[in-house]
Amino acid sequence: MSGVGPVEPGEGTRAWDTADDTTTPDTASPPEPPRGRYAQVYARHRRAVLAGATAVAVLVGGGYLYATRPTAAPTPQPTPRETPYPSQAVVVAYLGPVARSEGTPRGRFGFEVELSVRYGPAITVDRMTQPYAGLSLRTDPRTPFRIGTKEARKIVVTMRVLECGKAPENAGLPFLDVTLRNTRAIEAHSFILGERYAQDLSDTLRAACGNDSTSSPKS
Repeated sequence: MSGVGPVEPGEGTRAWDTADDTTTPDTASPPEPPRGRYAQVYARHRRAVLAGATAVAVLVGGGYLYATRPTAAPTPQPTPRETPYPSQAVVVAYLGPVARSEGTPRGRFGFEVELSVRYGPAITVDRMTQPYAGLSLRTDPRTPFRIGTKEARKIVVTMRVLECGKAPENAGLPFLDVTLRNTRAIEAHSFILGERYAQDLSDTLRAACGNDSTSSPKS
């Protein structure tokens, strides 16, 4: 005779496990409160601390950006006209011979030049000479003297033949050596006075020395 075993669950039924009857839904365990006095204070004021740190970081970053911001290049300011070299600003012009007075030796020749300053500061004429060893030169007024931009200044130059052999037989392109000074520089410059000056000087030398360049100047 067969025994009766445990009833098997039929179709559409499920077996109940005793463990299922005692299960409880999973719930997240609450975090343990921070331990210690300082940890509890930090927990209560954590948001305030984080907000303050953020504000400090923003201020520091903003200051760095302001300090390193690109700046526009300064607008160049107009500058006054640069002071010229004296030789570039002065003009020396030959005006012509000075009328001879009675008794003037034929070996002496006087003429006028005009000096003017085109622009820039006043110019001082420190010295005026000529390149020939057989001639001497002096000016009236004597050097040094000053000239400015307001008006030109006339100078009388007197030359004297000292030795015919050292004077030019034909002064084809004679010049004056003038030392000039202004607030920028001191320069020695040679000024060519042109054909009229060359002709007048040659006439004076021929009258003083004649055809013999080795003779002494005639009185």
